[in-house]
Amino acid sequence: MLIRSISGIRGFVKEDLNRDTIIQYANALHTTLKPGVVYAGRDSRPSGETIIEIMIEELLKRGRTVIYCGIVPTPTIQFMVHTTEAVGGFIITASHNPIEWNGIKFVREDSTFFHLKDCEKLFEAADNFTPDSLHEQEKGMIWEEKNAIYKHTVNCSSLKCINIDKIRQKNFRVVIDAVNGAGSLALPAMLELLGCEVIMLNCEPNGKFTRGTEPLPEHLSELSKQVINQKADVGFAVDPDADRLALVDENGQPLGEEYTLVIAADGYLQAMQTIEKFVTNLSTSLALDKLAASRKCSVERAEVGEINVINKMNDIGANLGGEGNGGVILRECHLGRDSLVAATMVLNRMSQSEDSLSAIYHTLPQYKIVKDKISIKALDKELLLSKVNDLFPGVEKDTSDGVKFIWEDKWIHLRSSNTEPIMRIYAEATSEQEAQELILKIKSIV
Repeated sequence: MLIRSISGIRGFVKEDLNRDTIIQYANALHTTLKPGVVYAGRDSRPSGETIIEIMIEELLKRGRTVIYCGIVPTPTIQFMVHTTEAVGGFIITASHNPIEWNGIKFVREDSTFFHLKDCEKLFEAADNFTPDSLHEQEKGMIWEEKNAIYKHTVNCSSLKCINIDKIRQKNFRVVIDAVNGAGSLALPAMLELLGCEVIMLNCEPNGKFTRGTEPLPEHLSELSKQVINQKADVGFAVDPDADRLALVDENGQPLGEEYTLVIAADGYLQAMQTIEKFVTNLSTSLALDKLAASRKCSVERAEVGEINVINKMNDIGANLGGEGNGGVILRECHLGRDSLVAATMVLNRMSQSEDSLSAIYHTLPQYKIVKDKISIKALDKELLLSKVNDLFPGVEKDTSDGVKFIWEDKWIHLRSSNTEPIMRIYAEATSEQEAQELILKIKSIV
């Protein structure tokens, strides 16, 4: 069954993303966007080649001009839309889902992903599409853009919060694990532009995901080993569409995705010396809140989902935001999670002192987050949420996205995934044991 959400559409390649379905969504995208040029790209999954061919073919039939960037990070397409006159774009990717999945992310004229109302309009158009409704038009044109990654990296290296000279002087030694995904060419190019010595791991864009697709600590053992063996300053890992970045310190210790945004924000504040309001989602670490408070800054929370964070950033005029899955969003580049921006900002923080990455990490507020999930195929989701609601009487509660219980130095959040048939349970506390105990309380009533 096709999963449809603010993250676009996602499903199993053979069962859900057949030719007829792809044609439906290509035509729905055409009717949803205003006339003009559309950017297209994909991650490295082999199934993406056929899907993007069908999408482009349909858009050309409708008279669209399509600029195809090939295998590039999702944020590269967003950046290209942001910096041109394009009216939108799309990316063929299933992000962190396994190889048997694929999907389509849809990009608006302002370079953000489709908002909820845009998605509703798009899904309705797809549901009501019939081949009979098509009218013959003069065929559109396709252009290949071979410099998208180069343009993106140059922009990241010239951000106001970045001191490229300082970064280059450090000659950082970096191991990059791109999981053979869309970041396989882009991340090494970004690091080389920043004067780093780059050691590449899983950087063939062939879609052979040799580790778990999410850059979680349990999937980064080979990266950790290489960081130690190569005496590197840092290890970077991304997911298949390269919008998220995880860090491994010089001792081969994974720092967890949560600290990518915190370290980026720390460097940003040191560089800019401004009072900021950051935005993150309900499932992101308290470490960002504590860091912000120590610099007289603040954090506002949004529902989980990149577009929800971006909408909140726009509401309050925030310059920096992101999610605790390794997603950093910097307004100056474009409004989307971007591993190239994240890598540049982390290296910038590392260039601001003589401290190692592990030393920088230990200067930050220390919290332990535990991430778990349960299948909802055999569960009554509403009944479960209702039961959980009564689990911690008298505790501060947020029900804007599932249910989250909040104490001074810990929290637990239960919500439905936007991309998989599961419920996610995230908990954080000052110790892993305490966070795990909170999760066990929830799971005891399933």
